[in-house]
Amino acid sequence: MSAHEQMRAMLDQLMGTGRNGESDRHGVKFYDDSVCKSFLLQCCPHEILSSTRMDLGECPKIHDLALRADFELASKTKDYFYDIDATEHLEAFIADCDRRTAAAKQRLAETQEELSAEVTEKANAVHELAEQIGQKLARAEALGEEGMVEESMKLMGEIDELRKKKAVAEQEYRNSMPASSYQQQKLRVCEVCSAYLGIHDNDRRLADHFGGKLHLGFITIREKLAELKKTVDKRREERGAIERERSSGRRHYVGGRELDRRARRHRETARERDRDRGERERDRKSKDRDRERDRDRERKRSRSRSRSKREGSRGRDHSRRSRSHRSTSRERRRE
Repeated sequence: MSAHEQMRAMLDQLMGTGRNGESDRHGVKFYDDSVCKSFLLQCCPHEILSSTRMDLGECPKIHDLALRADFELASKTKDYFYDIDATEHLEAFIADCDRRTAAAKQRLAETQEELSAEVTEKANAVHELAEQIGQKLARAEALGEEGMVEESMKLMGEIDELRKKKAVAEQEYRNSMPASSYQQQKLRVCEVCSAYLGIHDNDRRLADHFGGKLHLGFITIREKLAELKKTVDKRREERGAIERERSSGRRHYVGGRELDRRARRHRETARERDRDRGERERDRKSKDRDRERDRDRERKRSRSRSRSKREGSRGRDHSRRSRSHRSTSRERRRE
């Protein structure tokens, strides 16, 4: 992204769609169905997991920082209940991820050599200690980058203790099974992001995993979902109460979905008005044409009657002259 594009994005995020005095620059409002409500709450998986191994591609709905700024400003005075929409979105995404995790575990159970319960317990102990080391190492590196050296050094001390415990657990695991079987890479599925982890992975590889964007992104999504689920039932009750209040005719703040429905009804009503107006205009033009044809026919009939009257008058005058001429001729002969 160029410096100009970065500056534009910052201004959009701060000031919204009307930062240049434009009332509808994007052609949509933040409450339109085409806008991602999870993005407005900064928890859309498409955005969080972008540029990772599980990149979901572009979200089918609109992501725009200016629309997010519009929503944040509008939500100070109205409750749009978009946290309910986001909860449903994240629940569907995490449920799909958990299904993939279960399928990966099933594949491992079918392909890896089955271990006894005792050996499996020891292998799991090694895995758990390795994960703790990886997580703490990633956290210590992050603290060091932030300049929190003392906290980072404290974590490194905890990591050293965990490494000692891991060495003991690995020795117990090695002694519980044949050497040929121990050399096989025993895999485990990460419960957070469904990635594969090996029992022989070194600390560096584990730190890269637990401190990587994919794993941290899933942590962000799962923590956001857990936070939303704490209040979602209460929020649904609040939205239901507002909808019942609206149906009874009392004033209330409009929820997000209701506002979406009203926007759709408004657009449909506007289209129907345009169609009705067009039909009325066509009917008016058709009636005008009919009246003009009637007037033309009436004018033609009037001219025809006038012509007939003139012709009839000329015929009567001619007949009178003819009778007068014959009468005069008879009188002259008698004389």
